[in-house]
Amino acid sequence: MAYELVVVGVSAGGLHALCTIAGALTVDFTMAMVIVQHRSKDSYALCDVLQDCTPLPIHEITDKEPITGGHIFLAPPDYHVLIERGFFSLSVDEPIRYSRPSIDLMFETAAEAYGPEAIGLVLTGANHDGAWGLRQIVDRGGAAIVQDPATAEVPVMPRAALASVPEATVAQVEEIAPILVALQRAGTPPTGTR
Repeated sequence: MAYELVVVGVSAGGLHALCTIAGALTVDFTMAMVIVQHRSKDSYALCDVLQDCTPLPIHEITDKEPITGGHIFLAPPDYHVLIERGFFSLSVDEPIRYSRPSIDLMFETAAEAYGPEAIGLVLTGANHDGAWGLRQIVDRGGAAIVQDPATAEVPVMPRAALASVPEATVAQVEEIAPILVALQRAGTPPTGTR
């Protein structure tokens, strides 16, 4: 079964990682990528900064927006992102682990909607958000990739993800885009590495 969706969780120190990954993807990348980054309510420049890094169209998610392959979608500040089959929903429910948007919630809904067609990616960050959700993706047949904590600007989040999903593929940030491209071509899960 082919992968359709890459869901990305990132927090502190994530701008370099996101630019590196998005910048290495080319216009023939056909999966949809959805990014939840913990950021302040008044942080609206991230979309423009990332667009300067990549040839793929990137924009903030709006409620009921269709999920389109070959696009990068960014969670808007202060909204949870829920993934349904083929479209997004936004929520202003209470923060989860002090975060809105919540990586765990986005990952969980991606797992429910896309199962083995989803890839979860956890990058640098300073809390445990994403670890539980990544487990949900793998338990429903999806793939897991975690930034090598030794190379993460803030290693807490990738370490927590690996504690939850020890079988995840571990990669330096420069290796992640080539892994995603290979998964798009092969359509099979990666083998976990350390």
